[in-house]
Amino acid sequence: MSSPTGPASGLPVRMPRPRQSGRHRRPEPVAAPEGAPVLVLAVPGTPTSATRGLAEEVVSIARSELPGLEAAIGFLDGDDAEYPTLGSVLAQAAALRVERYELARAAGREVAEPEGPASVVVPLLAGPDSALTRRIRQAVMESQGTAELTDVLGPHPLLAEALHVRLSEAGLARADRARLFTVATAADGIVLATVGGDEAVQAAGITGMLLAARLAVPVMAAALDQEGAIAATADELRAAGSGQLALAPYLVGPELPEGLLAAAAAEAGCAAAEPLGAYPAIGKLVLSKYTTALGIPAQPQGAQAH
Repeated sequence: MSSPTGPASGLPVRMPRPRQSGRHRRPEPVAAPEGAPVLVLAVPGTPTSATRGLAEEVVSIARSELPGLEAAIGFLDGDDAEYPTLGSVLAQAAALRVERYELARAAGREVAEPEGPASVVVPLLAGPDSALTRRIRQAVMESQGTAELTDVLGPHPLLAEALHVRLSEAGLARADRARLFTVATAADGIVLATVGGDEAVQAAGITGMLLAARLAVPVMAAALDQEGAIAATADELRAAGSGQLALAPYLVGPELPEGLLAAAAAEAGCAAAEPLGAYPAIGKLVLSKYTTALGIPAQPQGAQAH
C-alpha cells in the first residue's frame, strides 16, 4: 500500500528499541500487530493539494502513536489519478494482502490464510453527515467484506480541546481560563458550526457542552448547510445576553464547502476561528477508532511503569 511517507512494498519493519532500566522506566509502546489491516482514512470533499497535505499530517500523527501502522488515504471524490478514490484504495489493500500471503507461501513460510477485513476505514469527519457517511458505507459494502467501517470521530472531549485551541489562536478565547488575564476580543458566546443537518447539530451539541465548560460561556450548535440557522442561533445568543460572538467550526475542513464559513460569519456578524484541521487530537481520534475496531489496547499518554 502506498503511503505519503514511504514505499508500499514489504511488511513494516519494526526495530526493537533498548528498554530503559530502573524503577520508573517507560513502558514499551504498543505496536501494530504484524499483518494488521490497513488504516484507510476516508477523506470527503473536493480533493486539493491542501486537503491531501492535511490528510497526510493526520496519518502521520496516527503512525507516530502506533509504530508499524500501515495507513492509506482514500478520497471520496477522487479521480484515481492524482487523488485515489476510496474504492480503489480498498481494492488495493485487499489485493496486497493476498499477494503477501502468496509470496510467503512461495517462500516456504507457514502462514495462515488471510481472514477478516484487509482495511479499517475511518471517516475524516468530526460529526455525523448522513450523505457523506452513506457514500463511505457504499464503498465499504462494494469491497465485499474486505473492509470495516468505524464511526465518525466525535463527540469527544479531545474535540472540545481542539475547538478551544482554534478559538484561542484566533484571539477569540483565552488559552487557559485559569490564568489571570483577559483577551480583549474574547467571545462571550460561541456558535458551534457544523454540516450534516439536525443529526450533526445534536452531536455537535454534546461537544459544545464540553466546550462551554472549558470557556465558561454559552455555546450553541447550528448547521451551516441550513439556510439562516447560523444567524438565528447568533440572534438567540445575543437575546440571552451575549454581546460578542464567535463562530467555531466543528469541522475538520475537507468536508466544508468553500466560502460557506465566511458567508455564515458575515451573516451572523461575528468573527470565525479556523476549522480543526490536523490538530493532534484528530490524528489520535482516528487511531483510536482503528485500534478499537481491532481490539488493540490504547497506549496511555504520559504513562510510566512503576
